[in-house]
Amino acid sequence: MSSSNASPRIVRLKDRAIGPGQPVFVIAEAGVNHNGDLAMARRLVDAAVEAGADAVKFQAFKAEDVVSVGAAKAEYQVATSGGGESQLDMVRKLELSGAAFRELQAYCTQRGILFLATPFDFGSADLLADMNVPLFKISSGEVTNLPFLEYVARKGKPLIVSTGMCFLGEVDEAVRLLQGAGCEDLVLLHCTSNYPTRPEDVNLRAMQTLGAAFGFPVGYSDHTIGIAVPQAAVALGACVIEKHFTLDRTLPGPDHPASLEPHELTAMVRGIRVVEAALGDPIKRRVASEDAVAQVARRSLVASRDLPAGTVLTRDLIAIKRPGTGLQPELLGHLVGRKLRVPVAFDQLFELGFLE
Repeated sequence: MSSSNASPRIVRLKDRAIGPGQPVFVIAEAGVNHNGDLAMARRLVDAAVEAGADAVKFQAFKAEDVVSVGAAKAEYQVATSGGGESQLDMVRKLELSGAAFRELQAYCTQRGILFLATPFDFGSADLLADMNVPLFKISSGEVTNLPFLEYVARKGKPLIVSTGMCFLGEVDEAVRLLQGAGCEDLVLLHCTSNYPTRPEDVNLRAMQTLGAAFGFPVGYSDHTIGIAVPQAAVALGACVIEKHFTLDRTLPGPDHPASLEPHELTAMVRGIRVVEAALGDPIKRRVASEDAVAQVARRSLVASRDLPAGTVLTRDLIAIKRPGTGLQPELLGHLVGRKLRVPVAFDQLFELGFLE
């Protein structure tokens, strides 16, 4: 196992970093939800920008280089797009040209969001490298495609690798190969490759296992319905969240039904920012905003009745009441048996100067 006891690495891009202690890197996965329409792809970019995502990601492929003529559709693809065509016929309709990707990248730059794409074949990897993408995202289905992993790793870019369908040993083999090909800037995403994924199949704690086993930053690629699980992943330490989104879940195509609509993507990003702000650090301490409440809610030592000067304090003469601005209850033993040099009124806060 390629384990590491060192702190997880930070993956550095041109203008930001990914890893522990950094803001969660949110990838809005447009995927093929553009249905092969460049105008729709641009609208997906707009929706990702408006939602506050860090990056919008598409899928780059040449259908004939990825899918064989006889390949059947996955069950979820049959359920969402019908069984009357082959997987190859379906994928052909979802393909964008290299020119389209270059236009999308320029549009993303104009809109101030990072353009990413997942390559599914050697030629698409070459295209993205020529476009100088800041990193490569590898899909779960390619983890056991070792020749392809090595080819992409030798491009010299950081990699984000999803690990759906994988046993830990398969991830280990892939990580060893990637490191052998020179890749040290790596993020591993836990993932369950079912669309949609049932919450009971998510197994979020496996994300932490990936981090402990390999020492790389970890994250989560989500296929559940809704936004609760990715937010929970952030609470468990995810440095990257990836989530499919669409303009409309009722559109034709294989991935729309399991995707978020724009308003839901916005809610997810906002929720992630709330969760990461709430995580803080491991130090248990009072924060500044609690100081005023502590003065009201905590207690102090007060006189249980009017006490003349010269009174020797006994336990029954000392009450413990709010506010918390006087002597703390832990000083009770310090007062018992001491003599008052001044009178103290009922409910008056004791002070050390009152004692002889």
